[in-house]
Amino acid sequence: MTTIDTVVVGAGHAGLAVSRLLTDAGREHVVLDRGRIANRWRTERWDSLHLLTPSWMTRLPGWSYTGSDPDGYLSVGSFVGYLEAYAASFGAPVVDGATVHEVAAVPGASPARRYRVVTSRGTWHARHVVIATGPHGTPNVPTGLGGLDTSRVDLLTSNNYRNPARLAAGGVLVVGASASGLQIADELSRAGRDVTIAVGRHTRMPRRHRGLDIFWWLESTGRLARTIDDVPDPLAARGETSLQLVGRNDPERATQDLDLGRLQARGVRLVGRVEAIEGRTARLRDDLAGTVGAADAALHRFLDSLDRFVDRAGLGHHLWDAPRPRPVAVGPAPERLDLRAEGIGTVLVAAGYRPHHPWLRLPITDADGTIRQRRGVTPAEGVYVVGQRFQHRRDSGYIDGARHDAHAIVGHLLASSGSATPEPVGAGRREPAA
Repeated sequence: MTTIDTVVVGAGHAGLAVSRLLTDAGREHVVLDRGRIANRWRTERWDSLHLLTPSWMTRLPGWSYTGSDPDGYLSVGSFVGYLEAYAASFGAPVVDGATVHEVAAVPGASPARRYRVVTSRGTWHARHVVIATGPHGTPNVPTGLGGLDTSRVDLLTSNNYRNPARLAAGGVLVVGASASGLQIADELSRAGRDVTIAVGRHTRMPRRHRGLDIFWWLESTGRLARTIDDVPDPLAARGETSLQLVGRNDPERATQDLDLGRLQARGVRLVGRVEAIEGRTARLRDDLAGTVGAADAALHRFLDSLDRFVDRAGLGHHLWDAPRPRPVAVGPAPERLDLRAEGIGTVLVAAGYRPHHPWLRLPITDADGTIRQRRGVTPAEGVYVVGQRFQHRRDSGYIDGARHDAHAIVGHLLASSGSATPEPVGAGRREPAA
């Protein structure tokens, strides 16, 4: 058993950002991970995946990208190497292979031993605990899919997908049309698979607008810095779907948008949301046209706002004129799919994630498992969370946004224990060119 000031649970980008700030403040701490640094990126991402954000946005406290392609998109392997180099740069005290079994309060203990963190590699007592396990808890599998005959059709979630060759023979029904669902459907289609995509609520977005990456616009117009206090419905804001984007470093396709219209033009069939699957028959909602129309309308409202920003700033003569993305035209969609008759061998679910903290034995979660917090500070004294979707800023769930929340919680942690709050850490020291 070890007594330590702070335990950080999770050695992804958010946990390492916290570790860097604690290291700079001279605070004793340990970073625990069930695998290795960037474990989810190593074990729960498909082979061809690249980040959706351009490399210039891969910023962490005291660290930023300095490679030759700031407007490109890091592959999973490159990003894992980026985080490994970051951890090595300040000697992050990471303990690998430490699966957390319990985080609980110690009744009657002194403040220095307030919490007990039990893991597969020992037990720590700590004054502070930082939960940095990220927004991806456990895959969300709609309850209606429970009736699928899995003896004949494979059921797979996106975190277990690697590449087309590893799927069962036959066509694929992809459930979900946000970033992961669209990218996987695109890859499967290019590999020659027959693909049907069940389209749910989604956020359509062009990769570029008027010559600039969409994340340049989101940052420059202040949208990524918008806080949860600025939105009328925080619950809806935290439930926003991921952007329909793809990051590619393929010169032939790097600037192409990825949207439902392009997939449909290549033969991918669009259908409404899956209501339920019974045996090998999928019942579908008659909502495809409405869902696609709502996403197209929201896209054009967003692009209108960007163009107004250009006009106010007098930037029009510096930027390209860009044609608007075409509306996605959809025809009648079936209300049922006979998976056997359609030759579908896999139902691949890309419907997001839900919170999952079975080891957290503290009264700080809501009924759905969400950790209650305000700017990362939870109701349990000395317990913090970082890296959640829209935790405080809209970019909290992105790699780049974690630095802001990490600074806020470390500042609170230091102030609450009588230490000086650190100055904001920028991108002073940089990683080697990737």
